[in-house]
Amino acid sequence: MKNFVLIGAAGYIAPRHMKAIKETGNNLLAAYDPYDGIGIIDSFFPQSSFFTEFERFDRHLEKLKRGGTKIDYVSICSPNYLHDSHVRYGLRIGADVICEKPLVLNPWNIDALMELEEGYPNKVNTILQLRHHEAILALKDKIDSGSKEKVYDIELKYITSRGKWYHTSWKGDESKSGGIASNIGIHFFDMLQWIFGAMQDFSLDIKTNDTNAGTLIFKKAKVNWYLSINANNLPQSAIDQGNSTYRTLSIEGEDIEFSKGFTDLHKVSYQRIIEGKGYGLSDAKKSIDIVSKIRNKEI
Repeated sequence: MKNFVLIGAAGYIAPRHMKAIKETGNNLLAAYDPYDGIGIIDSFFPQSSFFTEFERFDRHLEKLKRGGTKIDYVSICSPNYLHDSHVRYGLRIGADVICEKPLVLNPWNIDALMELEEGYPNKVNTILQLRHHEAILALKDKIDSGSKEKVYDIELKYITSRGKWYHTSWKGDESKSGGIASNIGIHFFDMLQWIFGAMQDFSLDIKTNDTNAGTLIFKKAKVNWYLSINANNLPQSAIDQGNSTYRTLSIEGEDIEFSKGFTDLHKVSYQRIIEGKGYGLSDAKKSIDIVSKIRNKEI
């Protein structure tokens, strides 16, 4: 059994990490978040210590270490702009790190962390869960075994409705979240470059605070993509079914269904990481580079 601590326990994604820790047979020793509305923790680790002040959290971990309790992993679900600092903290206390996406906001942050990681025996891991999805794995096998010269035409659309709160929170601040592409697109961009090769060029057609769209040219694919958090952009078919989220991936006119099981992949990610087969800094860098270029592109 491995011992975990969690930084950022009150956000949307944290329960998936708590669930993954529990379902892989491990223990959550302590959690930290400045917001104290985290009753969800009772569903997984009611005996976990909880702190709303980082200084007390840090002191508690130091006390655990002095008492002979090893902290194996620091899981990070804090706001995007704090990931870099919290990853560094995890390494400093002698733990391996599991950081939610996007691992950092800029490619040079990855470079700095890679240099820092070399000075520690521990590893920084990130959650790239689409690489574990059965439909995506099957697609990668199909592309890898197919024509080496073919360039595929792809349509990607992802709309996930967010209310007015979004633009008031840190997620609505591009300097803190990285913007729409980082917040809701980075998993898709990682998946695309993983399967179709390095990005060679890109263009932007729409860049607003709730919608990004454009074209990405990869070695083996031309991708027309559309990302939005605006419910007014949902297709009528989704509205008729009462859905607030719509995602579609079409390759050469063939739809790839990957909605099912999408939310259950953190457990698999944790299993691979604990086995020493997780995805690290170098794996995350290419998609971080893509979203950084999108964020800094003027149209």
